[in-house]
Amino acid sequence: MNGLKAGQIHWWGTLLYVPLLYGTGWLSSRPLALLFQGWRPDQLDLAGVTIALLLLVVTLPWRLRQAWGCPSPWRTLGVVVKPALGLQAFLRGLLKALALLGGVLIVLLVSGQARWLGGLGPSQLLNALALVLGVGFAEELLFRGWLWGELELLAGKRRALGLQAAIFALLHPWYRLPGLEAVALLIGLVLLGLALALQRRADGGLLWGAVGLHGGLVGGWFAVQHGLLQISATTPAWLIGAGGSSPNPIGGLLGWLGLAALLWGRRRWWGAAISPQP
Repeated sequence: MNGLKAGQIHWWGTLLYVPLLYGTGWLSSRPLALLFQGWRPDQLDLAGVTIALLLLVVTLPWRLRQAWGCPSPWRTLGVVVKPALGLQAFLRGLLKALALLGGVLIVLLVSGQARWLGGLGPSQLLNALALVLGVGFAEELLFRGWLWGELELLAGKRRALGLQAAIFALLHPWYRLPGLEAVALLIGLVLLGLALALQRRADGGLLWGAVGLHGGLVGGWFAVQHGLLQISATTPAWLIGAGGSSPNPIGGLLGWLGLAALLWGRRRWWGAAISPQP
């Protein structure tokens, strides 16, 4: 982070910050089971994650001022920017996500591994849009915003790029898959973490391009699986990724190739610094 000097930053603070927020959110959501007795366990867990995210948003400015010595936290994170710049960055990221997904769809359709349905209901569309904005913003604020900045202060710019991608990958449930399928998904997640970081660098520190890219991939793939495409059950996992009826394409050859192409196109930004826009 250009111009930043660590205030009172320590490894233990970085390691404990988010787990404490998550634990507080989880504990705070348990009493909701008494108020809403019809809620399922996954709904309670979602409520806990939502509370934890709100706590992150509330406490993050204080964290940056105290640990980073940062007077303008949201500008430094690339969140508060000129609306036109933020919208342009978001749309650029979203278009890249649609291009990556489009490549996957074309290969599946041409090879006969999928059939076009083209039917996306209002509820599925709203769910997809919620994933674009919700997952995209929450995970990018956490990983390419807060975590990447902390790692740059703790480990330096060069190490931080790879570390944030590795941590991002390890914290996803790749380990639920067997053997080589788990390894393939883990590699895909690392590639995605690198691509999202380079997207932010290419946008001059704005977070919104990474939000559009990440959210577009998550929400777009949800739309593909819930109305746009019927993927054959015989499609090989090495091509489309493991997961059975709900494959994750970044764990397969198509996802790897798309992310590798994106990284190659962003190769000039490997050594660049993050310079948030005023």
